[in-house]
Amino acid sequence: MKRFVNILILSIMTTGLCASLTFADSFTQKDRELLIRLEERLNGIDKRFEQIDKRFELIDKRIEELRHDMNKRFEQVDKRFQEQNNLMIAIITAFAAIVAATIGFALWDRRTMTRPFEDKIKKIESDISIGNKKVEKLIAALQEYAKKNEEVAKILRAFSLL
Repeated sequence: MKRFVNILILSIMTTGLCASLTFADSFTQKDRELLIRLEERLNGIDKRFEQIDKRFELIDKRIEELRHDMNKRFEQVDKRFQEQNNLMIAIITAFAAIVAATIGFALWDRRTMTRPFEDKIKKIESDISIGNKKVEKLIAALQEYAKKNEEVAKILRAFSLL
């Protein structure tokens, strides 16, 4: 594009110069010097444009490098977030495991602690049931005895056992 502009400018100048030559009577030394200076200026402009093109290429390369670096940085940030998510999941899982283990231990401890009491209560209940049977037999015996002895009958009636 820039070369096209340079060629266009050179063409316009050349056309203008040719037009001036056709209308002028002769081509003088001054015209020749003017053309040489004009060509030197155009070469200088071309060099400047080439330098500008090189600068733009360097800028483009730098922008690409920055884009690449920025993409790497975003990937690193994404990786870091993923690591943090994994760490949070691990912490939550560990906490849940600790809570489950604590609850399990508490239940196990309750069971093991209450089992001896349950055994003692069952033994006492069986002893009481045996004792109740003995008491019933004793009351039946007293009732039989009360049939023969009036004093025992009075006592049993006082306690509503007869």
